[in-house]
Order: sequence, then structure tokens, then C-alpha cells
Amino acid sequence: MSAFKEGDPTTLNRLYGRSQGKPLRAAQQELVDKLLPQISVPSEGPVTSEALFGFERPLHFEIGFGGGEHLAERADMLPDHGFIGAEPFVNGVAQALTHVRDRTLANVRIHHGDALEVLRRVPDGALTMLYLLHPDPWPKNKHAKRRMMNDGPVRMIADKLKPGGEFRFGTDHPVYLRHALMVMRRFTDQFEWIVDGPGSWQNRPSGWPETRYEHKARTVYGHEVWYFRWRRTEG
Repeated sequence: MSAFKEGDPTTLNRLYGRSQGKPLRAAQQELVDKLLPQISVPSEGPVTSEALFGFERPLHFEIGFGGGEHLAERADMLPDHGFIGAEPFVNGVAQALTHVRDRTLANVRIHHGDALEVLRRVPDGALTMLYLLHPDPWPKNKHAKRRMMNDGPVRMIADKLKPGGEFRFGTDHPVYLRHALMVMRRFTDQFEWIVDGPGSWQNRPSGWPETRYEHKARTVYGHEVWYFRWRRTEG
């Protein structure tokens, strides 16, 4: 596939980046082999809280959960809510499964693969919250179409969130920050920016757990981190 193909992640139909890093330890591989099939998102059919958990409950979706720290912490905070996490990197999936096991989280379902494949099957208006935290910035202009913050994915996020639902986005990359804000300016009919001065995007909001990646970006690399919250409008 040409790197210069027009489109965005909803039309490229390809996952970029690594799918595996270091070989999994035996205990991690056992979790992938035994626990993951028990809590995987079904490969077909509508993705609803009833299908995943057996009854209606608020539904959250995290695109690219990394090591699963945020996903697990949020699920632990809100045991009566259901959480879907999608991640193509198997090492991150194994780490998330460790959190699920150690915290005995019955309200988490995991998809090892393309988040958009699952998000497409979520009924419109079904999600209470969606998280996109520190996605790959793809900083080169020729790779900008690979960014999850693009018109196609944001339009899908708007469709899947219920009115009043919340979209959270975090990044420590200034190029991606500017690109994301440019994209979101095209969706002012669908999203209302939840903001009350610079502190709203310079400080981590309450109920927004820190990820290992975010901690490393701040403490090791000295990066500034930005936090954004948008509310789905009634439109």
C-alpha cells in the first residue's frame, strides 16, 4: 500500500506500527491464551453493553490503551459501567490482562486489533465516554492520514457517543496537538469543548488516571502534556 494514499484511518484499512515487541513471558502468554478469549469482544455482531455484559450499563471505549493502566483504573473506579479497550500491540494486551486479573475486573472487554473495526459495530449513540490518550502522533506530514485524530474517526466517535457523552483526548506531542485542534474545529456542531481557562488543558482533570506513557513523557523527557474534554451535543 502506498504511504501517499488519500484518506484517514477509516479508509486506509490498515494498522501501522508495531504489533509485538519483546517476546512475552510465560505468564503473559498464558493470559493471552486463556484469559483473553474469555473477555474478548465478539468478532461479529453489534457491540452493545447487553451483548458484552448481559444487561444495560453505561459503556466506555478506549482506543489504543497501551499497557492498560488507564483502562483498568477507570474500570475499577466505575464497577457498574462497562469498558471496551482496543489495542493492536500484543505486549500491551498482555499487560492489560494482568491488570484485569489482579484487580478482578469483570467489567472489561478487550479487542486485540483495530479499534475502528469494533467501533463501527457499536450502535450509534451507545457510548457514554470515549478515550484517545497519547495516540501515535505520526509527526511527518506524509503520515498525517494515519492519525486517529482525523475527520473520519472523529465523525465516527461523534456518531457513537450519546448526547452528553464525553470524548477525552490527551497528547504530549505539539504537532499532533495543533493537528487535533484543527480537526476538532470542524466539529463544533457535534462537540462542545469543556473548558474553563488554560488550566483545563494544562492539568490532568479529576478522574483521569495517569498512564505509564504519560508519566515517562513528563518525568523522563520533560514533555508538556495536554488534556482535552469534549461533550457530545444534542445535534
